[in-house]
Amino acid sequence: MRPRADAFRHKTALVTGAGSGIGRELARELARRGAVVVASDRNPGPLREAVDAILQAGGRAEAAPLDVTDAEAVQRTVEETVARHGRLDYLFNNAGIGVGGEARDISLQDWKEVLDVNLHGVVHGVAAAYPVMVRQGFGHIVNTSSVAGLFPLAGEISYVTSKYAVVGLSHALRAESADLGVKVTVVCPGKIETPIYRTSRVVKYPVEKVLSLWPRGMKPETCVRIILRGVERNRATVVVTPLAWTMWLVERASPDLAVGLARLYMKRMRAFRIQDD
Repeated sequence: MRPRADAFRHKTALVTGAGSGIGRELARELARRGAVVVASDRNPGPLREAVDAILQAGGRAEAAPLDVTDAEAVQRTVEETVARHGRLDYLFNNAGIGVGGEARDISLQDWKEVLDVNLHGVVHGVAAAYPVMVRQGFGHIVNTSSVAGLFPLAGEISYVTSKYAVVGLSHALRAESADLGVKVTVVCPGKIETPIYRTSRVVKYPVEKVLSLWPRGMKPETCVRIILRGVERNRATVVVTPLAWTMWLVERASPDLAVGLARLYMKRMRAFRIQDD
């Protein structure tokens, strides 16, 4: 399917996690392409800055402070968006956090925080927006997962769990929604140069040392162009960065090999493990 030049023009797009990183760039690029952007984030300062930048560039955007772990707040934001604009064309479930570390070290609270944002936040978005889109007979839900949803990355156990779940959710929903006029895409980026790598906590490991094991990341604006091209073409899965593609192909070809490579990565990572006093 060839992309349409006006795929986003005059469309209403709700973007979560729009205060920074991929979400901020998604909001900016969607507005540049003519969409009306409802930008949401739980951090009001960065969110306001992101929306102001869009408005100053001549785009159309509004701020909707939102914590995606609050199902009622997500529902209310979707309802208010539809009430103001008469429709919801796109939902970008993009908000996400990370807590790195081995399963033996992270706490139950660490698990809960990651799953609440990365998985339940997506569920809340789908539960609120999907019925609206079914009633409309059109709409596109775009869920941000990760290469960690396609490859068993060791040392990121809670993050991997959440992102694998988002991939499964997205593919199953795509199958359900196909005959109802609603499209679903899951996005799986590799390393992108966003603040999540600086702000994420890694239990018992120094963040800088862990990051040194990965190559330099892709710029967010490049990532977003790839994402939107995939959305325009209604791809089921959009994998971003050559390394992410390679990892996905390895896992599909040989899950045992993928686990073996993850073990090697874990051995390298453990060289930096902070020992208890």
